[in-house]
Amino acid sequence: MVNEHRSGPVRSTAAREAILDATSRLFHSQGYDRLTIEGIAKEAGVGKQTIYRWWSSRGALIADCLLDGRLIPVDFDMPDTGDLLGDVETWLRSVLAVLEAPQGQALLRSLVAAAADDADVGVHLGESLGVEKYLSERLRGGIRDGQLSADAPVDQIGRAILGAIIVESLGREARDPGEVVDLVRYLFAR
Repeated sequence: MVNEHRSGPVRSTAAREAILDATSRLFHSQGYDRLTIEGIAKEAGVGKQTIYRWWSSRGALIADCLLDGRLIPVDFDMPDTGDLLGDVETWLRSVLAVLEAPQGQALLRSLVAAAADDADVGVHLGESLGVEKYLSERLRGGIRDGQLSADAPVDQIGRAILGAIIVESLGREARDPGEVVDLVRYLFAR
């Protein structure tokens, strides 16, 4: 008979929470470039091996923090008022408000750096901002309502808008977030 007990220490929910909390705190205070597994382990009061039991890299850890809403804790819901452009602008302005907040652009730049190391971070970044859940769904509603062409590439439009947000955040100088809104207006002009 095979022993069904795992060898090694049992994974602790408290340790996992401490690691995710520590990662979020350090990510916000230091950014991705200075975030280390050693620093996270020390902050969480666990050993590095405990972290590596759950996550293969700091990028994977950041991706989980994004999924848990620990890095961008806002739900970017999108209305469906019947005015596609107005609804997309409402969503976009709520996303841009996070970036305009103190440290908002630094947060997004750190997330982009993390995404360069781990593709899951990029996937979860779009999910955290509601690109797939809200924006793409609302664009499909625009097709249904005749406000977008039936062959509109909904997912690509969502990624293009996310890309414009990211590109704007990468510039170190202050930019007018209205430029992204203007771009979206142009994209939806008939």
